[in-house]
Amino acid sequence: MLWWHWLVIGLILVALEMAASGGFYVIFFGIAALAIAGLHLFDAAGPVWVQLLLFSLISVGSLLFFRTRLLKWLQLDQVAPDVDSLVGDTALPLEDIPAGGVGRAELRGTVWSARNRDSKTIERGQRCKVVEVDRLMIFLKPESERP
Repeated sequence: MLWWHWLVIGLILVALEMAASGGFYVIFFGIAALAIAGLHLFDAAGPVWVQLLLFSLISVGSLLFFRTRLLKWLQLDQVAPDVDSLVGDTALPLEDIPAGGVGRAELRGTVWSARNRDSKTIERGQRCKVVEVDRLMIFLKPESERP
């Protein structure tokens, strides 16, 4: 293979990584192809089988060694916080929920799984505040009664 073949392959792979939604997999193969193109320019790449071996070693090695560090550095492996928090909203239980128990509650027109965080039973239709959200489970406490 000629040096410009490796250059074209590398640029295509880097462009594919940029066009993809991310994950940082293909870019390491593109960088390895660019490295082989550079080695080939200085006549250090050797025959085709050595070029393919170097390409494989560089791409897989850099993928295994650098991908995790790159994700941590860019902070892409962290879970994004909820954009729209439900904490503090009012929910209405659709059934009696015993202390510490799980039931169903309506919140913003949708039925949710709800866990009672209070020491007393929450009765059906009693207004409750959402105190925590964990995936598809809301945690409720009854609203304080006002005179």
